[in-house]
Amino acid sequence: MSKLAVAVLFLATFCVAQQQPQIGYQSAPDADAHKTLLLKDFHPVPMLHAPVHKIDKAKFYVIDVHNHVNDAARIDEHMDPKRVVEVMDNTNVRTIVILTGMWGDKLQHVIDEMVKPYPGRFIVFTQIDYSKIDDPNFSAEAVANLDDAVKRGARGLKCLKDLGLGVRDKSGKLIAVDDPRLDPIWEEAGRLHIPVSIHTSDPEAFFHPTNGENERYEELTEHPDWSFYSAPGGPQFPSKEELLAARDRVFARHPHTQFVALHMANWPENLDYVSSLLDRLPNVMVEFGAREAELGRQPRRAREFFLKYQDRIMFGTDNEVTEEMYRNHFRWLETADEFFDYWGYPGQGRWEIYGMALPDPVLEKIYHKNAEKMFGKFGK
Repeated sequence: MSKLAVAVLFLATFCVAQQQPQIGYQSAPDADAHKTLLLKDFHPVPMLHAPVHKIDKAKFYVIDVHNHVNDAARIDEHMDPKRVVEVMDNTNVRTIVILTGMWGDKLQHVIDEMVKPYPGRFIVFTQIDYSKIDDPNFSAEAVANLDDAVKRGARGLKCLKDLGLGVRDKSGKLIAVDDPRLDPIWEEAGRLHIPVSIHTSDPEAFFHPTNGENERYEELTEHPDWSFYSAPGGPQFPSKEELLAARDRVFARHPHTQFVALHMANWPENLDYVSSLLDRLPNVMVEFGAREAELGRQPRRAREFFLKYQDRIMFGTDNEVTEEMYRNHFRWLETADEFFDYWGYPGQGRWEIYGMALPDPVLEKIYHKNAEKMFGKFGK
């Protein structure tokens, strides 16, 4: 190559280099102006190369103690019962507990549609009718309704979070979770040897302002009625701590009644508290419906908790009945996989979860043995 050609090539290369930005170490001065992507449009694909283990069927058969499929309240869309059973068969789920069965004719409809045609596959719980809370004979009628529900086939009592956050008397005052008018109901459940599954309060973030510091900002923006932050001039609610303290007083007042503190006692963000609760009150069980996300992001602490309280934890989902939903939960419990989506991501928050690889004896208790022991008390 001639000297002239070399010179021309050098000049061309130099010009191109001058047109390219230099590799540097400082932030671009206009970086903030370019950060315009909306959070709802941000769907990063992880570059992490990690093992993926698919679990099509649970290692041991499962009792899902927290579901609402085809319930009386119609919390989820109705499914063909045959399709529900198909999903269960495909994933090794033997029994689903339908918590929101209501009472009377509505309860009977759930029993006739789901329980009777599929023996052993479904269990239904009844609920409390608060419409007559101001009546002098409310407690007696509620006990009678509970007895009627059990005679029809109900095998437990469910309390929604509206107790403490929504149910009011005629004066507009919220009914406290530990209202003494409810004590005869809890006592009757103990006499009948049926569990009381109770949902009190909600995720901790729901009691904080919906702003840029709230880890559930997207969820609360999607569901503003889920916020229980007592803003000045707005609706006033008890604090999360007040709600749980009232619930825990109920547990302590009725030691012969079996309670299930749903959603990991509704404080999975604080497993030290849940541990203290279980240590103090032997009549309390927990389950993890709709709290896979909270537990899965703290795998070491959660695994330690599951091992220590393996006789007190039950399997629950509180999700729509699909094969993939159950398989996601099995992966979380059975494998040591890292950094994968919890079911429903990013609905509860933008973080990933990690598998706990629980030992077989612990899995078997959580999947079905603990629930069978609890339900086995009925009629004794």
